[in-house]
Amino acid sequence: MKIGTPKEVMEGEARVAMTPESALQLQKLGYECAIEAGAGKAAGFADAAYKEAGVEVIKSAAALYKAADVVAKVRPPTDTEAKRLRKGQLLISFFWPAQNEAQMQQLAEKGTSVIAMDMVPRISRAQKMDALSSMANIAGYRAVIEAGNNFGRFFTGQVTAAGKVPPAKVLIVGAGVAGLAAIGTSTSLGAITYAFDVRPEVAEQVESMGAEFVYLDFDEETQDGAATGGYAAPSSPEFREAQLAKFRELAPEIDIVITTALIPNREAPELWTEDMVKSMKRGSVIVDLAAEKGGNCKLTVMDDKIVTDNGVTIIGYTDFPSRMATQSSTLYATNVRHMMSDLTPEKDGQVVHDMEDDVIRGATVAHDGDVTFPPPPPKVAAIAAQPKKEAPRELTREEKQAQEMAAFKQQTKNQVTLLAVGAVLLLGVGLVAPASFMQHFIVFVLAVFVGFQVIWGVSHSLHTPLMAVTNAISSIIILGALMQIGSGSFLVILLAALSVFMAGINIFGGFLVTRRMLAMFQKS
Repeated sequence: MKIGTPKEVMEGEARVAMTPESALQLQKLGYECAIEAGAGKAAGFADAAYKEAGVEVIKSAAALYKAADVVAKVRPPTDTEAKRLRKGQLLISFFWPAQNEAQMQQLAEKGTSVIAMDMVPRISRAQKMDALSSMANIAGYRAVIEAGNNFGRFFTGQVTAAGKVPPAKVLIVGAGVAGLAAIGTSTSLGAITYAFDVRPEVAEQVESMGAEFVYLDFDEETQDGAATGGYAAPSSPEFREAQLAKFRELAPEIDIVITTALIPNREAPELWTEDMVKSMKRGSVIVDLAAEKGGNCKLTVMDDKIVTDNGVTIIGYTDFPSRMATQSSTLYATNVRHMMSDLTPEKDGQVVHDMEDDVIRGATVAHDGDVTFPPPPPKVAAIAAQPKKEAPRELTREEKQAQEMAAFKQQTKNQVTLLAVGAVLLLGVGLVAPASFMQHFIVFVLAVFVGFQVIWGVSHSLHTPLMAVTNAISSIIILGALMQIGSGSFLVILLAALSVFMAGINIFGGFLVTRRMLAMFQKS
């Protein structure tokens, strides 16, 4: 079978669905590869490079559609391209089936199978085919670069001979793939970065990248991403109001806002309202990565850049990946190649469209003359949810007192038992040992008992368990030495004094070392 890639016809689209490198990998799967002349030029891939990789270069799009069994492209087909597709052919591209129902029905009736790369389920096995994440990663990075290009100051703060330059304050709305890429770029440029997401569990990931997570004072369990295949779900009206109130509070202080919030098969939620834009400082920048789906900002104009009356620049470009066409094409072509690998289990150049496979079924929107959208939920959850544990019941005051009394009685019982055993042992030793030995032995036993009780009563938050043992030994030495200092022998007094000195160094030094260790783990 032959895989063909036509030149993208949408204005401004510079990506291509096949690169010379991906073509080599497709040929290892047993496929022949073809590409329309000039299809990779805008992405930096010359026809000569394709020929060198063994790819057939076909002069016209019509001839390519006629020759190919599988058509791989980036953008959804235009009406002209849809007419060129035929029965039994397989189309792999972004398709947006919820917004493209008429064409989806047309291709299904024609007998063309369609795999939508934007419908790949977000499960672990499908990550290598997740073209949305690949493109979102690039878009997030590029959004920060575009914002910097339109922002009149440094991102990082500086102290110069001419005065101080304050750091820019950047707010990223949405901590998905695009949001995380934007966070990483913003923090690396030195900006003070804030991030918001409806999933509070991503806060740790955001903070690990150097940004500050924006929390809402709102008590609601957000929907688990696993329930919607790993994509975001709509929030309640109450949550939305709390969210907008927080953004209104932040808007006057923020220099750059990058919005990335999208919900599958829905218009983008409006998160940055007109009054928020008006409250922003002159020279601020808003980059709306959801512009193609209606925009997260009320004033966004798709595929355009506007400047409001109060001097806020709003960027609504939809071609951020195309602005980095070489990188985008490489990643997207790799995603397509992995999809073809799953469609070719025998590596014999023959497509096996297995509708029992979670990934293939989830991405297929038309097959065997039928519309297969929407797909059933994947059998494998996107995120392994932990079983919910019941919160421990809070004890009443009487129950707490009863527990404390029981613990005290048990501790007293243990102490009495130890004292009784010790008394019996002392009595046994005293019956057979001379009086001089017993004098020193009683000092030793008392030192062990008192030293152990004193040191072991100190909380382990003040010294490690290992240090507690060494301190207990040192305290035994000190107590024994102190009791011997009063003896009449000069040698015994000298040795006891040295023991007190050296054991004291060990105890106080141990506490100082532990304190330094604990300070290393304290958050600034």
